Amino acid sequence: MNATLPGARPDPGAEVALPSPDAVVAFLQAHPDFLAERPDLFRVLAPPRRVHGERLADHMAAMLAAERRRVRSLEAEVDAAVTAGRAGYGLTIRVRLAVLALMRCTDVTETLRDEVSALLGMDNCALLSEQPDRRGVQPLPRGAIWRLMGTGRDAVVRANPTETELLHEEAAPLVVRDALVRVPVWTGVPTILALGTRDPHALPARQATATLAFLGRAVAAALAR
Repeated sequence: MNATLPGARPDPGAEVALPSPDAVVAFLQAHPDFLAERPDLFRVLAPPRRVHGERLADHMAAMLAAERRRVRSLEAEVDAAVTAGRAGYGLTIRVRLAVLALMRCTDVTETLRDEVSALLGMDNCALLSEQPDRRGVQPLPRGAIWRLMGTGRDAVVRANPTETELLHEEAAPLVVRDALVRVPVWTGVPTILALGTRDPHALPARQATATLAFLGRAVAAALAR
């Protein structure tokens, strides 16, 4: 074993002094809860053969259970991330196409209802305002947008939509998931875009709000032309 001089930096290639097996045994005997409090260690320990009674059997079972839980947890995280990533990316592409449609349109509400709805894969795409100022904008009661979205949120995806008849009218029976997107019109009148779909994957709960908020700003810009 290489000695290290006081004040000198440790040599990365130097041997690390490890405790003897007897010292490890003594430590574990003095701290019987050490492994139970650190289940991750079971991943690197070799399981004993189940031949010497319940204690060894329980030890091996704990190791196997810990590893299985870890694998299941990792698999669930990976699946969720992949699914959310694909859905979020797909929505981003669809919103870009919708913005291009809005840039060249002459009638915003008609384009939202007919073209943008299809591009986004929605069963409903409607503009709603608490003080409508043009044809095709659905009226909302005062305070409805604050009640539905609260403050400080530009977009919200709802897995359990409420007030669907108010927001989606005849499409309400089809809507199983929706999104409410704030449209910051220059007049300051509370205005939103309501998106409703029968396909939950069309509106991912994750990675969607920023993209939808961008769509809301694009709608506001189109209205201001």
